[in-house]
Amino acid sequence: MADYEHITVERADRVVRITMNRPARRNSLSYDHLAELLSAFRAAGESDATGVVLAGNGPVFSAGHDFADVAARDLAGVRSLLSLCTDLMRTIQSVPQIVIARVHGLATAAGCQLVATCDLAVAAESAGFALPGGKGGWFCHTPAVPVARSVGRKRLLEMALTGDIIDARTAESWGLVNRVVPESDLDKAVDDLLFRATRGSDASRAIGKQTIYAQLDRPEADGYAVALEVMAAASQLAGAKEGMAAFLEKRSPVWPD
Repeated sequence: MADYEHITVERADRVVRITMNRPARRNSLSYDHLAELLSAFRAAGESDATGVVLAGNGPVFSAGHDFADVAARDLAGVRSLLSLCTDLMRTIQSVPQIVIARVHGLATAAGCQLVATCDLAVAAESAGFALPGGKGGWFCHTPAVPVARSVGRKRLLEMALTGDIIDARTAESWGLVNRVVPESDLDKAVDDLLFRATRGSDASRAIGKQTIYAQLDRPEADGYAVALEVMAAASQLAGAKEGMAAFLEKRSPVWPD
């Protein structure tokens, strides 16, 4: 396994475990962090593993995009960041392995996008999910793409417009995660679901997964194309700049619009 700064990668039997390892930054997704995740998923995809578990180290699963990184970028830079993020999401769905999210704590914005993108997801009762851009200055355009395809239009709009956190049981009933268990049972539940999802022919399962996404991707690909450009452009709005500045400066925002 390659050496990484922002993630850890371990393999046991035929399961690769990729763990986001920026706990001090709440596993926020900087460009370098996204690049490492993409590299790890590509390597896993080329291996003979049958499953991949995506987890987060620290108090939360992932807080989404790293505002310190985003705020320092111009339009072209944010577009590049979001393109990399989209490449990661599409790679997760294109690799032949079954990818399961192991979710504890909060999964917000692009962190929630990761959960919705994975083939399967198991959440601890402590987990929460949100698209907080709706109550901030930078709307969650690209995270909304896979979340919409998991929870449906009305529930997506509630999440995206209010920015409120939904708890794990609500996420389960809405279809964002497959299972909710006590945190002490999380690893066992992840292993059990992954075992059951990786039985049978490797080739058949890989083709089955890729065919499912091929039919779903007709609208999703168009959705990403639109959302990426809008989200990149929206990063330059005064409200987005103020929201990120307030977050980084740990103060209440003063909205210009």
